[in-house]
Parts: sequence; structure tokens; C-alpha cells
Amino acid sequence: MRLGLCCVFVEEPIKFRVTTAKALFALALPARVKRLKELALHNAESLYSAIEFCANNGIGGFRVNSRILPLTTHPEYGYEPKSLGEDVEVAFRACGELAKKTEVRLTFHPDQFVVLSSPSIKVVQSSLAEIEYQAEVAEWIGADVITLHAGGAYGDKNAALVRLAKSVNRLTSGARRRLTLENDDRSYAPSELIPLCRQLGVPFVYDVHHHRCLPDGLDVETATHLAVETWDREPLFHVSSPKDGWEASNPRPHSDYIDVSDLPGLWEKMDCTVEVEAKAKELAVLALARQLRRD
Repeated sequence: MRLGLCCVFVEEPIKFRVTTAKALFALALPARVKRLKELALHNAESLYSAIEFCANNGIGGFRVNSRILPLTTHPEYGYEPKSLGEDVEVAFRACGELAKKTEVRLTFHPDQFVVLSSPSIKVVQSSLAEIEYQAEVAEWIGADVITLHAGGAYGDKNAALVRLAKSVNRLTSGARRRLTLENDDRSYAPSELIPLCRQLGVPFVYDVHHHRCLPDGLDVETATHLAVETWDREPLFHVSSPKDGWEASNPRPHSDYIDVSDLPGLWEKMDCTVEVEAKAKELAVLALARQLRRD
């Protein structure tokens, strides 16, 4: 089992930079392009540092921030990643080479506005564009996973899942082979998504916290084994702990750290990646690793 760090750091001086459409709009076109390129090169350098940190601290995975190339799919200021120049692609490919050399697995997890099951054609089109952009950067850096939630039920789960399946089939081969689906804590439990994953040939990312918030009759061991069966490579799981404990009226919000009892024991003996979704970020991953070594 390897532990994965998600997106950002709380203490390490490794920062990823973004911009807003408003700030970009204030610049003339040449300055706008220059600004975007500067941000991209800075973020490539930060990603390289993030991979080095993970490799040096026994962290086996890193989730890349969706905005690693800011505003790529913005309706007005969007751009093709390759348009930033060959040096940007070269910088990101160097990150991929380092990740491969150090065996740090890289993944993506699109933001909540990326919804392939939406009844809105506009939302689906923008979601497809976002996934394709992330797939292009994933190709540069060797990331093998783009994890997506199924989305809302919109009053009819079956219809929503049909729309999801149709949208998945619109993805290019590079995006589709990286796409995975994850259970959430409000709409879709593992038993509802795993059959669709089998149908589409899409791996299932099992989030055990979400499953505990939205149970479906499957126990953790069964859900784990069913999830593993959908993978043609190393499975990916998510773990988190409730901020106010399991007895709280709302156990969904994530805690700063992981209670080691929330990590399924059978995962420890598996070849898998477990992304640690905790607000203390690298501190939480390192604390969990220390606890596991003591146990």
C-alpha cells in the first residue's frame, strides 16, 4: 500500500499559482499569453518539487491540482495547452520522468463543476473539455487516473447514469483510458456505480468515507474486492475521517488528520494507492505513515 498526497501543501514552501479571468482581462493579449506561460512554468517547477518531496518522504502518490494550467477551459480565455510553447510541455514531461523514476504515482481529480451526467448540454460540453485538457497534461506527466464523481441524481438516477455513460463514450481514447468513477456521500453508493463501471470498462475508485456516509448494504471488504475487480492496473482508494466524529449529525466534512481506525486494515496488505483526503495535507499523510509503522 502506498499513501497519496492531494494537491497542495500546508507547511512546505511548494506553491501552485493561479489567476482569475478578471486579472487576465486587464492585460493586453501579448501580456496575457506571457502571464499564462509564466504561471505554467512556475507550476511545472512546483510539481517537480512536489514529486521530489513525496519521493524523499516515502509518499507514493500525488494528486495534481486541476488548475495546474490556469483557465485552460475558460469560455472566453481558454487555450490549447500546447499553445503555451514547447518549453512548457518539456517542463511537465520532466515531471513525468521524475515521477516514473521515483515511482510516485500521479493522478487528477476534476473539480465539482465537471459533471458528465448533467441534463444540461452546456455543462456536459464544458465537462468533456475539462477532462480532455487534464488528459493532455496527464499524458505529459504520466498520470494514469482522472477520478470523477457520477454527479447528481436529478430526480432520476437511472436516466442520469444513462447520460453519464453516453458522455463517457464521447471522450477520446486518451481521456477514457484514464477515467475512473468514484462513489460519493450523497447520491451514488458503490453498489450503484460498480455495475456501470463494469459495463463501461472504467475502473471504480472506492472512497470508504463516502461509503460510510452513504451505506448500501455492502461491507468494506466486499466493496473493496468488487472495486479491485474493475481495475487493469494498481487500484486507487480514498480515505478520510469525519471532522466531528462518526456520531456527529453530519459526518461528511473531512478532518485535519486521519484516525488510523478509519483506514481499512485489508488495504495495508494490498498493492494499491490510498489518497489521503485530509486538510492537514502532507502533515496528515506523514502522521498516518508514522502511525502505521508503529502498528
